[in-house]
Amino acid sequence: MSNSTDWAVEAHGLVKTFGGNRAVDGVDLSVRTGTVYGVLGPNGAGKTTTISMLATLLRPDAGSAQIFGHDVVAQAQIVRQLLGVTAQFASVDERLSATENLVIFARLLGFSRAEAKRKSAELLEEFGLTEAARRPISKFSGGMRRRLDLAASLLAQPPLIFLDEPTTGLDPRTRAQMWETIRRLVATGSTVLLTTQYLDEADQLADRIAVIDQGRVVAEGTADELKASVGESSLQLRLADPTDLEDARRAVTSVLGVEAVVSPEAGRITAPMLNPDAVTDLFITFREAGIHLTEMSVQKPTLDEVFLTLTGHGVEDDSSTTGAAPESERVSA
Repeated sequence: MSNSTDWAVEAHGLVKTFGGNRAVDGVDLSVRTGTVYGVLGPNGAGKTTTISMLATLLRPDAGSAQIFGHDVVAQAQIVRQLLGVTAQFASVDERLSATENLVIFARLLGFSRAEAKRKSAELLEEFGLTEAARRPISKFSGGMRRRLDLAASLLAQPPLIFLDEPTTGLDPRTRAQMWETIRRLVATGSTVLLTTQYLDEADQLADRIAVIDQGRVVAEGTADELKASVGESSLQLRLADPTDLEDARRAVTSVLGVEAVVSPEAGRITAPMLNPDAVTDLFITFREAGIHLTEMSVQKPTLDEVFLTLTGHGVEDDSSTTGAAPESERVSA
């Protein structure tokens, strides 16, 4: 089942309250078809609750949401056919082997017995679980269970995939493999909505990012747009001869029209890069003055700085304020 709409997800004013806690407080999201959309925020920000409403697992208290144009409340059955969800906890039977779990899931999805076995073997290989395929899940490590849960969610590649903190608990190698899997899913036609606490994950994967804190979207845009919102890039120069620092500083002021910060102990100059085109002129001035560089780099603001600027705290801080999500939302990374 498909829909010709350009938008995989459209949410307007979503609200969910648990007792006195307003876990989601008017969230708006628009996810274009065929992209990776990142929802970035700390534990308790409302990420999982938002995903649960979009996936028809929780009914919104207010607001509306559509998946490929289908309302998540009025057309829940249709919506469920269009998406796959990987939650924060493994949904596998620990008494069975990895292969048996995947084959059962595949059969429930309508695969023939032969196709279920073939697809299961492919996914076990992709997630590095072939050698443990016959081992009971009760003998798996946490990271292995996570990989199996991810594999299960990809058995039938749906048009929209919700990945709720998919790399939590994974080692760096497996995490990198998961990133490649996400890229492959999008390249072959799926849309991915990814929640994460990992700033580098959002930076690497997401076409657009919503920063969510205390149940609200506090900023939205591409990674570059979000970084630009908190300040310009900076030019960092390291001089071969520290005695040239003052001459270099004057040259930066003259050519770039900005004040530079000098670090004598490091032989380094840092300056706001308001006009990238003028940097070439600066290097020519350095060459004519006999000022030599050993290092040059351009430093953009990081997503860490974006989050700190927007929320007043780091992305890994646990939210315990009023409006935080229930305990099921607060899962340690």
